[in-house]
Amino acid sequence: MQNTRRPVRIIYLWLLTILLPLFAQAQLNGSYIISGKITGDSKEPLVGASVQIKGTSFGATTDSTGTFHLTANTKFPFKLVVRLIGYQPQEFDVKNSDSRLQIQLVTQNLLVNEVVVSASRQQEKLMRSPVAIEKLDVKALKETPAASFYDAIGNLKGVQMTTAGLTFKVFNTRGFNVPNNFRFMQLVDGVDNQAATLGVPLGNAIGPTELDIQSIEVTPGASSALYGMNAINGMSNLLTKNPFQYQGISVYQKIGANHFDGSGGSPKALTETSVRYAQAFNDKFAFKINFSYMQGTDWYADSHNDFNPGTKANPDFPTLVGANNVANDAWNKYADQSTFPITDKNGKSYNVSRTGYWEKDLVGDYTVKNLKFDGGLYYKIRPKLQISYNYRIGQMDGFFQRGNRIGLKNVVVQNHKVELQGEDFTIRSYMSLENTGDSYNMNPLADNLEKSFKTDKVWQSDYTKALNSALDAGSDIAAAHRAARAAADNGRWTPGTAAFDKQVKLIKSINDWDIYPTSKDSTNKSGGAALLQMSHFYHGEGTWNLRKYVHFADVLVGADYRTYEIIPDGNNFVDFTKALADRNTPGGKHIWYGKAGGFVQASKTFFHDQLKLTASLRYDKSQQFDGKFNPRIAAVYTTPNQRHNFRASWQNGFRFPSLFEAYSFVNNGGVRRVGGLAFIEEGLGYFKNSFLTSSATAYTTAVNKITNADATVTRAEAEQQSAGVLKVANLDPIVPEQIHSFEAGYKSVLFDNKVFIDVDGYFNSYKHFIGQVEVAVPKTGSVNDLTQSVLDQMYDKQYQNRYRVWTNSKSTVQNYGFALGVTYNFEKGYTLSGNLNYNTLTQDKTKDDALIPGFNTPKYFSNVSFGNRQVFKNVGFNVVWHWQDAFYWQNLFGNGDVPAYSTVDAQVTYGLPKIHTSVKVGGSNIFNTAYFQYVGGPTIKGLYYVAITYDLPFAKK
Repeated sequence: MQNTRRPVRIIYLWLLTILLPLFAQAQLNGSYIISGKITGDSKEPLVGASVQIKGTSFGATTDSTGTFHLTANTKFPFKLVVRLIGYQPQEFDVKNSDSRLQIQLVTQNLLVNEVVVSASRQQEKLMRSPVAIEKLDVKALKETPAASFYDAIGNLKGVQMTTAGLTFKVFNTRGFNVPNNFRFMQLVDGVDNQAATLGVPLGNAIGPTELDIQSIEVTPGASSALYGMNAINGMSNLLTKNPFQYQGISVYQKIGANHFDGSGGSPKALTETSVRYAQAFNDKFAFKINFSYMQGTDWYADSHNDFNPGTKANPDFPTLVGANNVANDAWNKYADQSTFPITDKNGKSYNVSRTGYWEKDLVGDYTVKNLKFDGGLYYKIRPKLQISYNYRIGQMDGFFQRGNRIGLKNVVVQNHKVELQGEDFTIRSYMSLENTGDSYNMNPLADNLEKSFKTDKVWQSDYTKALNSALDAGSDIAAAHRAARAAADNGRWTPGTAAFDKQVKLIKSINDWDIYPTSKDSTNKSGGAALLQMSHFYHGEGTWNLRKYVHFADVLVGADYRTYEIIPDGNNFVDFTKALADRNTPGGKHIWYGKAGGFVQASKTFFHDQLKLTASLRYDKSQQFDGKFNPRIAAVYTTPNQRHNFRASWQNGFRFPSLFEAYSFVNNGGVRRVGGLAFIEEGLGYFKNSFLTSSATAYTTAVNKITNADATVTRAEAEQQSAGVLKVANLDPIVPEQIHSFEAGYKSVLFDNKVFIDVDGYFNSYKHFIGQVEVAVPKTGSVNDLTQSVLDQMYDKQYQNRYRVWTNSKSTVQNYGFALGVTYNFEKGYTLSGNLNYNTLTQDKTKDDALIPGFNTPKYFSNVSFGNRQVFKNVGFNVVWHWQDAFYWQNLFGNGDVPAYSTVDAQVTYGLPKIHTSVKVGGSNIFNTAYFQYVGGPTIKGLYYVAITYDLPFAKK
């Protein structure tokens, strides 16, 4: 059956390719064609220039040869308006359809008249934006030497890019970076591009293709006054091509390779294919479809750095370090993160961890794929009133990190959007559907490999017996522990064997992270690690400019509503109406988490439009929290010669806890991750009856130190002496996070448009900063009454319940910084640009605060680029250098140093105008520098590619 289906599909695709242009030709019905060619200063063909009949919506875009073909039925004569970013807009008179137009544009500074929409949710000049905003236009995206247009965002001023893998990149601005960034919003044509329960955008997994992206706007810093709860650190908006303006068929093929590791392993191939088809009919109806497929070998996360070096874990035994560290907790080895107290025959006590498994053994095959499709239907009810429907679907593999590493496999996210857009209003409604497919959590995978071989208690007992036997045989301490581990591990699942592969496959397939008898399923003797989430969110919003009704100021109003539908999977999200003992079972009552908000924004100009004042007020209400007001005020002053712009703004913002921060109830690795809502804690006691886990670990070490130093001291006596090490957590239920943000900036165009300067500075002050704290709860007794029973329980984690709790910082958290960008346009088309970024953290530690916010941002980072799109005829190039300072990474996966590094990206592009084709040869990190960007993340090296783009607008005759 499969053999017959494939030829039929190929025939369908072939017929579709042939018939669609013929159908388009049939729609002319008396319309005429205006054709011409657009060139630049050096008579080079200009790609992507917009050509439009003035006063109408008839338009076209130039292809790779600079040629355009515009279908219209407007009466002659008329004016043709030609625009391209970086050139002076021009108008030309057209008297008849026989003219073959030859139009030459004149270069101007590319930011003087640049228009953006994200800063104020309506069109305005970038130079007069009330807040910092960065933009990449279609020309810059084509010229980037980065491995993809999406990677180019990381070169923008103020933007920090974190690479989780080939398919998953995360962006952040102004500090507090994490691989799962709840504080930065990513939109695609106004649609929030996040996966519902994972809570973050999955990179560009369902975003635009290389062929359909038109521009990218990034607003660094707080944007919650207009965009609501997820934009407290900033937002980006990826804008795609309009099928009325960008018609035709385009094909993109990239082949490349990575993993040039120099250790004898062969490089790995990478391929990406994209196709775009767009067509408009009689200026009333248009459609577009996009398809993309990428496959490659992802970067490996295989760090052997140790979270728990021997000098920290067992300081009384100087030989138990390095390879002999019995409590080794390597960054990318899992199930080795927690320790057991083991006491030998001589009364010496040690902290010992299980052996664990390396990520590379758990993953096996690092091949990742990303399949994307999107389509849109557009209908103009009237020339200035359009309704559209868009559908996006993406299937992706990759790796994701929060408290644990997650293997994403066959994740599918879908978006449906319906939008009505008029001259002064937009109404938009969309839904997102998420299915995590065959994904898995690496920590319970490794834990259950260990526990399905041997329970912790049995392993601990076997280790102790073998340790004593080795000591009796005269072995030294290090050798005795090696022998003990070998004996306790005898028969464990061994990587590289068929039995290991079978057990890994079994555990990955089971959606129950517990193992019997903790699991309620008596047949579950292996435990599970499947990450199975199939949740949705629904969103509706509208904006309305009241310019026709309010004349004293430009007034914009808007409102939105969103609700999340969480389907309990039994591991991350549960039905809280179930009894506590049954909560971690799949299914049950769905959780609904919704919020509504609205805003009003008014702006007015003074002194002949030199001063622009803008004020906005937003109100948001979540079903779990009280309503919050988010005001913003801003001022922009432009000098009379339009060359200097000064701006300042202040805003107050709130961030409601994300789904995971509010509702999670995860059980893995003996530590339950719990959302911060008050009702979740009922019967568990982690808010007020817990110690900080860090203090419990230090307490065990202190007890061991005393008994190891003096054999006459009993453990109970040592526990009494060490009781002061224990620190009560004293946590509170989660509340919304609040920010006060101050920003000032300056933009200027100097020296006859050759130099552009953009500098901004900010100061942020956070209250109730949201983060996680790990605590230990004694199974019986009170932390406020340190009985011997409580002290005994805190010595050994087997007698505690451990939790990672989403809660708020009790300190005021502050950060500040600046960003400077300079662009210099040389003669003959050369451009040199760069940016320097500074960010730092301060925190009021006068209060007793267990939560340490992970700033996770280098103090300094910089980008410099040099290029020329036409250095020779049809030949252009671009080189980008990136550098960032070393910094300290902190989150509950683990803490550690991220070293400084620098990379160079470069590309050369050769145009073949006669065949509508361009060829780009380049590389990302061309010197193959090995670096990583966060603790636990992959090691990244060079990636080299050749990309061919074929771009053919429909030539109608």
